[in-house]
Amino acid sequence: MASVNALILCAMLAWLGQIGLGWLQIRRFNRALSTLAAQGRVGIGRAGGRFAPRVVVAVSLDEDDRVNGSFMLRGLTVFAQPRPLTEVMGLPLAQIDPPSLFPHHPALSDALALAILNKR
Repeated sequence: MASVNALILCAMLAWLGQIGLGWLQIRRFNRALSTLAAQGRVGIGRAGGRFAPRVVVAVSLDEDDRVNGSFMLRGLTVFAQPRPLTEVMGLPLAQIDPPSLFPHHPALSDALALAILNKR
């Protein structure tokens, strides 16, 4: 009986840890998004599947439709952190071609395409 209780306790601790770490990741994402939103219009795209690493891309555009800020969040776990996406910085919206920018990262290319889709 003690081993069953220990197993239940371990499962509950793992579940609470997942909730806490997920909350921290959402907080990091929201801070990065707030920084982008202060710079201009923001577009967000997400790609990836259940068992493939997910990618979230956020792009900020100035009044001339040039990228003035961006970040990506990529990974399988809650330890993924927002990282700058320097490849698109300063590019006009009309010149962004996600497949040519990221030919070896289809999920990143798809997320970027979704982020700029509604901004054209």
